[in-house]
Amino acid sequence: MAAPETETVAMRIAKSLQRHGVEVVFSQSLPSAVILACEELGIRQIAYRQENMGGAMADGYARRSGRIPVVTAQNGPAATLLVPPLAEALKASVPVVALVQEVERPHIDRNAFQEIDHITLFQSCAKWVRRLLAADRVEDHVDAAFAAAGSGRAGPAVLLLPADLLRDLAPTPPHPRSASFGTWPLDRYRPHDLAITAAADLLAQACAPVAMAGGGALTPGAPEAVSRLQKVAHLPVVTTNMGKGAVDETHPLSMGVLGSLTGPGSLGHHSRQFLQEADVVLLIGTRTNQNGTDTWRSIPLSAHIIHIDIDPNEIGRNYEALRLVGDAAETLTALTDALTRHDLSLRRSERGVLERRIAQRRAAFEAERRKHVDSDASPLRPERIMADLQRCLTPHTTVVADASYSSMWVVGQLTALAAGQRFLTPRGLAGLGWGLPLAIGAKLAAPTDPVVAIVGDGGFAHAWAELETMVRLNIAVTVIVLNNGVLGYQKDAETVKFGNYTSACRLSPVDHAALAQACGCDATVVREAHEMLPALRTAIASGTPWLIEAVTDPDAHPPLSLFEGTLDRPETEPVTLERAP
Repeated sequence: MAAPETETVAMRIAKSLQRHGVEVVFSQSLPSAVILACEELGIRQIAYRQENMGGAMADGYARRSGRIPVVTAQNGPAATLLVPPLAEALKASVPVVALVQEVERPHIDRNAFQEIDHITLFQSCAKWVRRLLAADRVEDHVDAAFAAAGSGRAGPAVLLLPADLLRDLAPTPPHPRSASFGTWPLDRYRPHDLAITAAADLLAQACAPVAMAGGGALTPGAPEAVSRLQKVAHLPVVTTNMGKGAVDETHPLSMGVLGSLTGPGSLGHHSRQFLQEADVVLLIGTRTNQNGTDTWRSIPLSAHIIHIDIDPNEIGRNYEALRLVGDAAETLTALTDALTRHDLSLRRSERGVLERRIAQRRAAFEAERRKHVDSDASPLRPERIMADLQRCLTPHTTVVADASYSSMWVVGQLTALAAGQRFLTPRGLAGLGWGLPLAIGAKLAAPTDPVVAIVGDGGFAHAWAELETMVRLNIAVTVIVLNNGVLGYQKDAETVKFGNYTSACRLSPVDHAALAQACGCDATVVREAHEMLPALRTAIASGTPWLIEAVTDPDAHPPLSLFEGTLDRPETEPVTLERAP
């Protein structure tokens, strides 16, 4: 005889989340029945101030933890605010399960309060959208949402929950479920042995192979696999913006981030030569998008390309390639195993020359940026701030950046100290304002590891309210606000393209430290270069929320290729560097 129906649909949903290992939900109390049930079970509610930020918190949590997060929202305007962060997660291949309240079933399609067509709303920014309509299908739908989010190319899944259904009693399921789908990638698979062998043959026979690692090279297990391949195949590696941290950048065969950071004064200005000389390019988990390939100019047309990606549609999108469809870690492991059966003695004998050439280019980069790194100028140079931050980093520190210049300062000026060190940037769609909430999510994912967020004053204005969230929940993120009083990229890009910029690019003065202090957050303002390092050490060691407002040079800009020959010109004759034999 079936057990009596004694728990509500809301409680059944909460128990399903618990089964999938969910420990926190990013929410603002709604759907209330579900959140009350979650809190009763000990699942912690992380109450955000705005849904756009809550979705980004979930994104940061997923990237840092390898677990699939849950974000919730009310119907109507709250649901619409989930669209931007879910769109970022979709483009960046980050799994998120969103539980969105619907109007009550008898009120559907009657212009009920805050009713909107959620299915149409979310179809453009989610892999999977469904509406729960029956009390006996709770576990089926919750499991399907987690499976959709974490399988294949990861991304958001949205489950719509009518408010009245949540109060109904849930019947005992005829086939109880016990599986947990809370970590990702959910399904790990690799290409056929014939494809692996073909790729290994091509790499082994190459004279000048180079690997380019994208965001997919940071999925759980992938950084270790990339590092092993780098060692076994004596393979130089560059990364895209999203791939930063996939390799130890202190390794003699690591060449840092390339992407669009190829202007004078960048490491990429020197390291791009290795790609230009490459006869085989191994792409690892990259969309070959515009920013990752310097507007599709980085990879030479003459090179043979091998492309590893979980999404078969990304392989061949912009470059014809030998197709390796599969999980990055599994595929790289199989490829490296295959390479161990090849004679790589010639490559090994030439490794010293290759390492010396890479070291020369890094030394040239360090010499070029020294004038800014050592600068005592006021307002501060961002390069100086990044150099001070580098002195505070450990391999366990997570660095998060907002979009635009903040991302470029982080990926171009900091050095990853270990394979798998996380540098989180919202490069899926690059929307402003997501730096702080990404950092909050990352800190909740790994509470004992330091988290530092780099944000510009323009982007930070989108997220001020979440300072109160940090303080209320005691989430110990150190926030560095680069306050230059302008929308930096917009100003510089308009100047290059049109010779002028609009009035929107200049911002009014804001006392960000006072804003933080008004929320109960420790804060200080740094106006002199010598003040930065002590402030960083104090903030990071405090174990509490902190904000450092750094007054920075409004004319400072990262060395992007867009500015080469316009805002940026080489100041000295190029150093003669050793070329490939």
